[in-house]
Amino acid sequence: MVLVLEMLICATAELRMPLLPMLVSMLLAVFLPVVGMEPALGAKPTPDHHLNIEQPSPSQPPGSNCSQLTLKLEFSSNVVEHEYIVAFTGYFSAKARSLYISSALRNMGQGALEWHIVPRENPAADFPSDFELVHIRRVSPVSLLTLEDHPYIKRVTPQRKVFRSLKYFPSPEPSAPCNASRWNQKSWQSSRPFRRSSLSLGSGFWHATGRHSSRRLLRAIPRHVALILQADVLWQMGHTGSGVKVAVFDTGLSEKHPHFKNVKERTNWTNEKTLDDGLGHGTFVAGVIASMRECQGFAPDSELHIFRVFTNNQVSYTSWFLDAFNYAILKKIDVLNLSIGGPDFMDHPFVDKVWELTANRVIMVSAIGNDGPLYGTLNNPADQMDVIGVGGIDFEDNIARFSSRGMTTWELPGGYGRVKPDIVTYGSGVRGSGMKEGCRSLSGTSVASPVVAGAVTLLASTVLNRELVNPASMKQALIASARRLPGVNMFEQGHGKLDLIRAYQILNSYRPQASLSPSYIDLTECPYMWPYCSQPIYYGGMPTIVNVTILNGMGVTGKIVDKPIWQPYLPQNGDHIDVAFSFSPVLWPWAGYLAVSISVAKKAASWEGIAQGHVMVTVSSPAENDSEVGGELTSTVKLPIKVKIVPTPPRSKRVLWDQYHNLRYPPGYFPRDNLRMKNDPLDWNGDHIHTNFRDMYQHLRSMGYFVEVLGAPMTCFDASQYGTLLMVDSEEEYFPEEITKLRRDIDNGLSLIIFSDWYNTSVMRKVKFYDENTRQWWMPDTGGANVPALNDLISVWGMAFSDGLYEGDFTLADHDMYYASGCSIARFPEDGIVIAKNLKDQGLEVLKQETAVVEGVPILGLYQTPSDGGGRIALYGDSNCIDDSHRQKDCFWLLDALLQYTSYSMTPPSLSHSHSRVTPPAGIEHPLPQRLEGNHLYRYSKVLEAHLGDPKPRPLPSCPHLSWAKPQPLNETAPSNLWKHQKLLSVDLDKVALPNVRPYRPQVRPLSPGESGAWDIPGGIMPGRYNQEVGQTIPVFAFLGAMVVLSFFVVQLTKAKSKPKRRKPRVKRPTYLQQQQQQQQQQQITGRNPTV
Repeated sequence: MVLVLEMLICATAELRMPLLPMLVSMLLAVFLPVVGMEPALGAKPTPDHHLNIEQPSPSQPPGSNCSQLTLKLEFSSNVVEHEYIVAFTGYFSAKARSLYISSALRNMGQGALEWHIVPRENPAADFPSDFELVHIRRVSPVSLLTLEDHPYIKRVTPQRKVFRSLKYFPSPEPSAPCNASRWNQKSWQSSRPFRRSSLSLGSGFWHATGRHSSRRLLRAIPRHVALILQADVLWQMGHTGSGVKVAVFDTGLSEKHPHFKNVKERTNWTNEKTLDDGLGHGTFVAGVIASMRECQGFAPDSELHIFRVFTNNQVSYTSWFLDAFNYAILKKIDVLNLSIGGPDFMDHPFVDKVWELTANRVIMVSAIGNDGPLYGTLNNPADQMDVIGVGGIDFEDNIARFSSRGMTTWELPGGYGRVKPDIVTYGSGVRGSGMKEGCRSLSGTSVASPVVAGAVTLLASTVLNRELVNPASMKQALIASARRLPGVNMFEQGHGKLDLIRAYQILNSYRPQASLSPSYIDLTECPYMWPYCSQPIYYGGMPTIVNVTILNGMGVTGKIVDKPIWQPYLPQNGDHIDVAFSFSPVLWPWAGYLAVSISVAKKAASWEGIAQGHVMVTVSSPAENDSEVGGELTSTVKLPIKVKIVPTPPRSKRVLWDQYHNLRYPPGYFPRDNLRMKNDPLDWNGDHIHTNFRDMYQHLRSMGYFVEVLGAPMTCFDASQYGTLLMVDSEEEYFPEEITKLRRDIDNGLSLIIFSDWYNTSVMRKVKFYDENTRQWWMPDTGGANVPALNDLISVWGMAFSDGLYEGDFTLADHDMYYASGCSIARFPEDGIVIAKNLKDQGLEVLKQETAVVEGVPILGLYQTPSDGGGRIALYGDSNCIDDSHRQKDCFWLLDALLQYTSYSMTPPSLSHSHSRVTPPAGIEHPLPQRLEGNHLYRYSKVLEAHLGDPKPRPLPSCPHLSWAKPQPLNETAPSNLWKHQKLLSVDLDKVALPNVRPYRPQVRPLSPGESGAWDIPGGIMPGRYNQEVGQTIPVFAFLGAMVVLSFFVVQLTKAKSKPKRRKPRVKRPTYLQQQQQQQQQQQITGRNPTV
């Protein structure tokens, strides 16, 4: 479990605009309010922080105070030896909990059992609790099961230790002068190598989703994310977060930090005797939410509750979180930000406590993870239905490269993942509070999470009836108001970009109701509905499963009334599809699922076109006020469905992906397929065609193949429909019935392609984890693939993989290839085609740190089965070249060649006539690999079960059976646009008026040494606390006056140019003037005055 966070800390001199004429200066002040960056006053690490900071490189300009650093933040989680979390069915006093545990252990009859309750000294110790931390030595699995038999004990799970390490590295990007006119915030650097260069933010357009527009404002990056999202509009309405309790679970906060004025409580849940932040991460997060000056937060008047759950050595335990969560419930926290996460969605005490938190109306906001751009990398708890999961974007509305992508993998292999993240917002180059003072910039979804948490806190303070605000209604308002980013699918952006003002409008006209996420199913809408839109459906194909989340804003618990109703539109051929449902029996807390399975009716087997209909779902919840009619609230929602149907493709074009036999972390330790990736050791991305095999799937679709997913045993598909069964990186065992059926299917024409991986018991023992602090070993339960199980599957054809472990670069058919921790072919039929290459013995390197090159390693085999009309088999010893996780050189061309061979019986000449072709190995001299003795695969396997001695196969499960809904046809026209901005019922945005204010506040002056922290202004510097007319109205009137003057001159100039030229008429002098001239002449002659 590795999360990596990159941070760029750059101390720069603030850029100044050149002196321009007054009018131009006013215009630039309005349209380009910010140029460059302010000085980033990051926290200065001390030796206590255990941070290794590199000095500025010699290449920097003389006198430069700009240091570009990359912060690598790693999370890991291990089991603590001998410590167990005993969860109870309710909240009990410490004395009662001790009595229950004593009674349960006494009933075991094991007097030699040593145990004691681990004391927990924290603010929650004085209150009843629902768990206890127990240290038990010489415990057995039977003892734990006996302990769980106590009527008041719900579950016993191992204690987990979370370790987070911070490391600084010099940025690989060339450093720019501190007074440069560009701002380069380097993007995320993951542990996996990228094929493309990292992104940088060279321009910004702060609130538009038209990323592909022809004109954008460049190099104008607003500094404060709260102002970018127009929080000042709500501030000037008097909403500043007052009355809302927000909790920050992080590394703590200094007592006298100048950015915060309403820190209600600081609590320490660690084993260190301090409340201060020794790392700066918690201070930054709190600043984004509630800072009152410089780098301003969203809700400065909110009640800030600081929970210090990480030590300065970046260590935490599950029990610390559980106690802190209980205390948050006790304190009636409204909003909780959790900027950490990991892939372990099966840490049951943690997940259960998150459910309990949201059930108590705590709105939890959590980071979705920093493991992008790989799909299937969502982190827990952000991937839970009741939590607001936040992804990151940059200031140009591009999805941040580091932001984790969906889908969720809880539901695999039988189902399909849910849409996550829920929403995205700015998470790249965001400014927040420094550890002691000042501001600094950070990137990551741990930055985007407090942006949403601050927005949620501010929004909650705007609602007069706080009873309407709950985890479901807040998420409904956020996703209904989000602005969709163009060209981005739903597993990257969720429902879109956070729109604070629109969310305010929706929330303040909200009435309790149910809603759906996604709110419609359109399998024709690309790219948003990827991957559904990437492949049409057809008769005989595996049902398409769409996992819809039901949000219930009416109450913490609810249910679906009767069953969902399927209503096809007859004019739009809705009767050409069949629909089946499975759903949560109880919607708790605040949410549930609705799985919609879509298949094509038999009458449309050769038909092509669009089919539409909708599903009606009625949700009911107990009314909190018994005076309601019937004591129950109901809400009916409509789920539109639109699909594209094509005639059933030929068998040769249909490929079946075996998902059922892929295992991943959690719950067990399944190692990575590439042993070179030591900092990313777990295989946790789901091994699905829409997660870490996404690029392979896209390639196959571009080649015209139709790819379907098998989420059940191999006894559950009709092999006559498919040309090739594709098995990649399989870790699961096989039922005997599966082995028998596959042999029969291949004899009848089905072909098989297997991409294997390494398996070596000596290497497996070598790569086990050992944690010095917990003294706990983690032993892998398989290698990269379960080679012994694969050998059982293909042994009937005289084939087998070896336990050799090889790597190296080579050329095959004029293509550059890289073999990454693959195995070799040990046995193959003598009439088959085998390709061999010279590779390095990686197993020898791992075990003895020696290097050796092995010549003629068989890596690829092609075989035509001898039966009449039989299928073909292709074996390859490494899957890394088609896996997105750590792929260095893809081998999609090889997959194309193998599919040409298996589907069309066309042997590629580049392989059959290759100079690397060798005699197939007989494999008699070397024993085949055996299963690791003492492995615990049966704990996580769907095939094996525990048995005295060796594990035995379970009984073969029945194949999934779908009960198709009875249609209720409608003879009416379907709507043309399924996606509408207004996705909630009873919401009228026109009723919620907004003030006519400017979207940005004037620049806030930083504090100077010795200056008063409050600037002698009551209440700080927020709008409404000082003379806004002086700070805002004068520039506005000056600008308007300049515009009026400019407009006047432009109009006059336009009139002058447009007026036609006319010849001036000769004007006769008036008679009076002529008489005056004559009198003057007479006066000059006579010297007398004229008479009138």
